[in-house]
Amino acid sequence: MFTGIVEEVGQVTHIERYGGSARISIAARLVLGDLKAGDSINVNGACLTVVSKSASQFQVDVMEETMLRTNLGYLKVGDKVNLERALPVTGRFGGHFVQGHVDGTGVVASIQKLQRSWVVKINCDEGLTRFMVPKGSVAVDGVSLTTIDCGKGWFTVALIPYTLHTTTLGTKRAGDVVNIEVDLLAKYIHKLLQAHSSLKEGKDDDSLIELIKGF
Repeated sequence: MFTGIVEEVGQVTHIERYGGSARISIAARLVLGDLKAGDSINVNGACLTVVSKSASQFQVDVMEETMLRTNLGYLKVGDKVNLERALPVTGRFGGHFVQGHVDGTGVVASIQKLQRSWVVKINCDEGLTRFMVPKGSVAVDGVSLTTIDCGKGWFTVALIPYTLHTTTLGTKRAGDVVNIEVDLLAKYIHKLLQAHSSLKEGKDDDSLIELIKGF
């Protein structure tokens, strides 16, 4: 589990590809402190497992499914990535529940640069925005953000100076692909409402049991 509060920005130093999968080396400093092989780490919003670590970098294996469904497949040597270690039991919960399970990608449609902040519009699949509400939570490239507004296939977020300076979001341009994870609680509520709707429609007991098993 993560919070969407990025600890530092790392840099890709090497990518070794194996067909559709890859092993990616990432240079970092802060997160290396207590990081060890087997630990989970959030890289641009995707939960990955550390396979090895040195004094200046760590390596993660990225399976083909993740390469295809996230923007990790677009990474090149030299690219910057957002990093967050898994939340310890005694840690402070500063963002929102982030699993590191990317639900899909979006494309930066426009950036409105205001005096001290940016308002960013992101286009994505309507299947993602149905889980969004104005002033709700969303993770973009692993960063916990609050939606300003949303509609079918789009949403907007505001980026304050701190976020612009301490994450990769400050380098985004129109057309860039970003990872999106919708609010976990919204997904559970949606499924509960589906089960309730099925009950009202008089579906058989076996169908309802299968729905409940999915929770």
